[in-house]
Amino acid sequence: MGIIQVMDEQLANRIAAGEVVERPASVVKELAENAIDAGATEIDIAVEEGGLTFIRVRDNGSGIEADDLERAFQRHATSKIRTDRDLFRIATLGFRGEALPSIAAVSRVSCLSAADDSGLGRKIVLEGGHVRSIEQAASPKGTEIVVRDLFFNTPARLKYMKTIQTELGHITDCVNRLALSHPGIAFTLTHNGNPLLRTTGGGDRLQVIAAIYGAAAARQMLRAAADHPDYRLEGWLSKPELTRANRSGITTIVNGRYIRSFAIQQAILEAYHTLLPTGRFPLVVLEVGMHPGLLDVNVHPAKQEVRFSKEAELKELVESVLRRALGRTAHIPSAPAAGMKPAVIQERLSFPPAPPDRPAVKPPSAGGIAVPRDAADRLYRPSARLNEAAIRETAAGLAYGADRSTADTGGFSGEAGPAAAPAPDAANPAAKPGPADAVQPHPAAGQDAVRPAAGAPSARPDGERNDSERRAFPEMSWIGQLHGTYILAQSEDGLYLIDQHAAHERINYEYYLRKFSEPPKLSQTLLVPMTLEFTSGEAEAIRSRLDAFAAAGVELEPFGGSAFLVRAYPEWLPQGSEREIIEEMAEWILAEKKSIDIGKLREKAAAMTACKASIKANDRMTREEGEALIARLSACSQPYTCPHGRPIVVHISTYQLEKMFKRVM
Repeated sequence: MGIIQVMDEQLANRIAAGEVVERPASVVKELAENAIDAGATEIDIAVEEGGLTFIRVRDNGSGIEADDLERAFQRHATSKIRTDRDLFRIATLGFRGEALPSIAAVSRVSCLSAADDSGLGRKIVLEGGHVRSIEQAASPKGTEIVVRDLFFNTPARLKYMKTIQTELGHITDCVNRLALSHPGIAFTLTHNGNPLLRTTGGGDRLQVIAAIYGAAAARQMLRAAADHPDYRLEGWLSKPELTRANRSGITTIVNGRYIRSFAIQQAILEAYHTLLPTGRFPLVVLEVGMHPGLLDVNVHPAKQEVRFSKEAELKELVESVLRRALGRTAHIPSAPAAGMKPAVIQERLSFPPAPPDRPAVKPPSAGGIAVPRDAADRLYRPSARLNEAAIRETAAGLAYGADRSTADTGGFSGEAGPAAAPAPDAANPAAKPGPADAVQPHPAAGQDAVRPAAGAPSARPDGERNDSERRAFPEMSWIGQLHGTYILAQSEDGLYLIDQHAAHERINYEYYLRKFSEPPKLSQTLLVPMTLEFTSGEAEAIRSRLDAFAAAGVELEPFGGSAFLVRAYPEWLPQGSEREIIEEMAEWILAEKKSIDIGKLREKAAAMTACKASIKANDRMTREEGEALIARLSACSQPYTCPHGRPIVVHISTYQLEKMFKRVM
């Protein structure tokens, strides 16, 4: 007699329930998705003791026909799949026919449903998968399913359930994402009789965001939308100042289904490139619509993972659309609002910026600040750690008088950078530059910047949008320095505080990122090579990746054993930090187990080099140096955050200052 036998149906259902019903939140998800598929506009969810003792999901959907009620609890029974061709155009959330029988196999279930408005429905009661009773009962149109004593017959599973608060957290997260996915449905969630969530079902996703995350968070959201031949994108993303400690605030919806997609999450984070501090994540709700034939939703028992047929195109689209939405706003954090603006404001004096006390050249997009030439020489070396050629180039980039089109490369053009704009005639300090050096006026804050001239370079560091597509940097003038760390500046709309290290770091980052993109031209050969030593394993890995160092402008040569000679490195590396930078580059390259992204390597190297070359806290600055720093910052492609995502500028409005001093009534 053979030893292989067909498993008992109830035992098979219990095993299958282990895939579908992981915890109480899984029950809520499956039942709520069935209600959504039934066309419900109101879904009421009530749980007790974290869902372990009681779960009730009530909806006003189409209901279940009396003849289908018992059949609905049979395994693989579904109304949504007829032929194998239907698997290529799945447009519903539930389709496998496993939810109801899996839930019934490990709990005590009662289901009351009516398919019409007659007021009479049918009720079925099951225990451990066995039908106990079927009878007629009064019921409005729709379905109500009650699940009691979850995992009562699988004590091993029940033993490993978490605390009530943990399980409730999973349920809340599940319902929140369902509400975000379907803003046109009114969701209600209560626990032990206490309301946790209530949405209106008005179809406005921003209202759902406000109901879940609060009105303050909703006010910090930016809208993003785009149409593509294959995809339709719509969603809301937070400004960089609104962040969370983990990725739980990122909600990705595909055809009405909340999913987990590493590729889309990476695209979202790339859109925030250098806008977020390390370890912080944005709040994003992104919906992607596409033809069902472009994705496979049948790759995960809980249907939380999908496969895209054009994943690379989708990732690129998501990144570009979100980056564009972020580029339309000046990301300058403000002090908390003190209240509504009153109708009566005490009269106040106006203090225009003081006129420059020496002849100066006004750089483009410098916010109206006149920058003396000696300030460029004193500040932009960077931090006195560049060689003389780089000092001259950086200084020339600051004191440039070229037109607005050069701003796309931060004031640099060609290999050695532009020549400095001619100084005003000594006999006539007010003389303006000639037509070749004409400067376009900087637009007022809140207006679109001037579009670069035709033929101007369009590539920008770390993929930022050009000046015509981002909000103009505010015009401001120097006031002073606080604690040797923060620059105080003023404008018509209030006070600005600038972190001098973060500002200089952003300037240097964009400078070095351009330099790392052309390493072969700017590497210098050393008369005395530098020696680096590694472990034998690291040395073997480095030998196979010498081309990655060459792409960053570093020429390494094996020197026997586990040693290497540095024959050349970029001439503009900060003096005294060359060894440290190259060693860190080696660590990054060794950390990459697969292919090396040269672009990422250059970005990391540029960020580290910029940090080491920038002025630090408690470094005193003169007025000219401060004005030069503000002017150069305003020409950056992304002047609001440093390469590590920390804010550079903080704004305190005039109204907030007046509120502090009780000048407003």
